[in-house]
Amino acid sequence: MAAHEIEIILNRQLADCLSIPVFITDTIGNLIFYNEPAEEVLGKRFEDTGEMPVEEWATVFKPLDNNGDPMPPEELPLVKTLSDQNPYHKNFQILSLKGKKEPISVTSYPIISRSGDFLGAVAIFWKQKLK
Repeated sequence: MAAHEIEIILNRQLADCLSIPVFITDTIGNLIFYNEPAEEVLGKRFEDTGEMPVEEWATVFKPLDNNGDPMPPEELPLVKTLSDQNPYHKNFQILSLKGKKEPISVTSYPIISRSGDFLGAVAIFWKQKLK
């Protein structure tokens, strides 16, 4: 693993303890860590892939709005956080690796250093329970 700031390291430690999928990205969206529950979503272990450029991991997900239409990337919480360094939350669907539509909730937040520098972003997501 490349050397990262303490704030990134602490977010990674937290992600390791959670039972829901977590992505951690750098400032341009490259995936610098994902936890074990996220491995199931990506279909690849982090130990096998290491850090991934955004062009590679972003193709795994096919985000859909609640009508089932493709969602533009700029509407995704993580993309919004990377754009303006604010937290976001959204409910939408993804087309799973198995071709099934899965309703999910995503919350993203920026990682800001103690000195105020933007270091990256975190996305936490989980499947929604249908009512």
